[in-house]
Amino acid sequence: MCRRRHVRNIYLRCGHTVNLPEDIIQCEETHCKFSLFHPASCRPPVCQHTCWQYLRYPEQYSPNICGYCPSCTIVMSYHGGQ
Repeated sequence: MCRRRHVRNIYLRCGHTVNLPEDIIQCEETHCKFSLFHPASCRPPVCQHTCWQYLRYPEQYSPNICGYCPSCTIVMSYHGGQ
């Protein structure tokens, strides 16, 4: 079953977090209406009884990155160039 994924990068050097755009993780199931493998011939009302009609609960992922966030990196490079 296809699912959404929320990623929040945590930058350890500055303590900032950055939320990335939501991703849709595709499955390979033929009985998931969101899947690329779902047959085009499967249509309502049959599809509503035989196939998944909703996405799974979002996966949440928060990697800890040993570095500065993009905003701090830009500010530091600007101030370092003076």
